[in-house]
Amino acid sequence: MALLTPGPGGCVRLPTPLVTRRMAAFATLSPPPRNYVDTPTLQTVEATNSFFDRDSRPIMLFDGVCNLCNGGVRFVRDNDRNRRIRYEALQSEAGQKLLQRSGRAPDDISSVVLVEKERSHIKSDAVLKIMEYINLPFPQLAFFLQFIPLFIRDFAYDNVANNRYTIFGRSESCEVYYD
Repeated sequence: MALLTPGPGGCVRLPTPLVTRRMAAFATLSPPPRNYVDTPTLQTVEATNSFFDRDSRPIMLFDGVCNLCNGGVRFVRDNDRNRRIRYEALQSEAGQKLLQRSGRAPDDISSVVLVEKERSHIKSDAVLKIMEYINLPFPQLAFFLQFIPLFIRDFAYDNVANNRYTIFGRSESCEVYYD
């Protein structure tokens, strides 16, 4: 197989090996997406195991000064009648430790994170997992939304997250939610 490209005297035939090399290089530009974050170190897991000793419910980490995020927490609380989720601001000391447990930088407030005892979920995966914990019809909606490819869901999530302060504003202090 050869590729024809325009040249100074018309089309030029490129040899097959050049085409093969270009295709191989193109295919390796972006890694496949992952559904959850990197495995944390043993030290960070041990340092945060106490969060799950007495209470095994997952912890939703959110940007405490973001009006959209606080509205999302209020929405989840209103629709979580069985209180299956706990809440912690990303800016808090506990939130920073749980971020590290999740394989994220302690100052990374770019995404909602759902921390379960065994694993963590970020971005659109965290939203879908949170939807599974709250009341009907959200678990069913999450089931259907999971069929949208991760890169599309995360692209939409990132666009909202990157503009959340501009669109929804921010508060001067972190809101605190008690269980």
